Amino acid sequence: MSSGGQYLAFSDVAIVDAVRTPWVDLGGALGHISPIDLGIKVGREVLARAATQPGQVDSVLTGSMAQASFDAYLLPRHVGLYSGVAQSVPALGVQRICATGLELLRQAAQHVSEGGQMFANRLQKNLKLMGKWVRREGIDCYRVYDADMPEYSLAIDLYHDWVHVQEYAAPKSIDPEKASARLFDALAAIPQALNIDKNRVVIKRRERQSGTKQYERQSAQGQFLEVSEGGVKLLVNLTDYLDTGLFLDHRPMRMRIQREASGKRFLNLFAYTATASVHAAKGGARSTTSVDLSRTYLDWARRNLSLNGFSDKNRLEQGDVMAWLQANRDEYDLIFIDPPTFSNSKRMEGIFDVQRDQVELIDLAMARLAPGGVLYFSNNFRKFVLDENLSQRYAVEDITAQTIDQDFARNGKIHRAWKIMARA
Repeated sequence: MSSGGQYLAFSDVAIVDAVRTPWVDLGGALGHISPIDLGIKVGREVLARAATQPGQVDSVLTGSMAQASFDAYLLPRHVGLYSGVAQSVPALGVQRICATGLELLRQAAQHVSEGGQMFANRLQKNLKLMGKWVRREGIDCYRVYDADMPEYSLAIDLYHDWVHVQEYAAPKSIDPEKASARLFDALAAIPQALNIDKNRVVIKRRERQSGTKQYERQSAQGQFLEVSEGGVKLLVNLTDYLDTGLFLDHRPMRMRIQREASGKRFLNLFAYTATASVHAAKGGARSTTSVDLSRTYLDWARRNLSLNGFSDKNRLEQGDVMAWLQANRDEYDLIFIDPPTFSNSKRMEGIFDVQRDQVELIDLAMARLAPGGVLYFSNNFRKFVLDENLSQRYAVEDITAQTIDQDFARNGKIHRAWKIMARA
């Protein structure tokens, strides 16, 4: 038997618990007990030892050498039913003169659900469709799957030869056991479909975040992976935080900044790990300034800059962005703002809400924009509406479509982006 679809989840089968009857001789002490009764006893005991409820079992497999009873072929069905397993659960019997147990394990390893196979086919299709684009653009990290099949609600990103899987929390209307079984199916399919070592698959659950939880440490492994993008090297961490240090959907925006940065003073607000600043420096920016509230992410940003040989003329400022803008008197030719939807860090002077505070934020930033300069504003709040006062005050262009790459085209609402300049 398998608990909660576990053997469906892996190409290898591991024995986590085992119970069997003694060897039975024709004239021995147990000779009068039928194989079915012995099997039922074993089925009940293995469930008890594994602390598994019958409702969690998704398949019953039994093995027995040649039997003579009239209903021998019904042994797996009897074992399942009398162990409390639903009649709808499939049951399979295997008979071999020797090594029946090993044959059961082999068949379990090959047992893949139909849905899991469909999921694997979709992954391989996506990989093939994006292959030419990825090779042409020299892209090292990209999204290969984004909840394409509603029953497999996952976001799957490739980071060179690692896979980062985010499980979107299932709605309350979905049976948790079914959602868990589908996740196991997906995890079984991913390594083979993407030709990735199963030990290089990282799984996280993504739920609606409040405050600073999106940026809080979830683990403490401290393992960084070096990846490349547009001629720069960047560090990602797939295990310690919900996000990896590199927002893949903003790849086109970072490349745009790299193209436009030559000779310019670049300001990066809510800089996170300063990947946009690295691109600006690569593009020949006269200087870069990155502002973020988190010392952890600014240290990460410093490592990103150093990894590419950028140190001089690249400032890292820790502080509340709104307060920093109010105090700053410098001018910048190119500004990038990618704020969180909401933030209430103890180090802030107040609570930041992107919908409520957008006008004040952009007004403060535009006051620092040099004549002829460009400000790029983006956020991923799906209900966000740009304030009409901003469009009246400045020259505003919605450039969202230009900032969505092929790997995010099926989810065009991943973010919104605007180009903002002073009116002539």
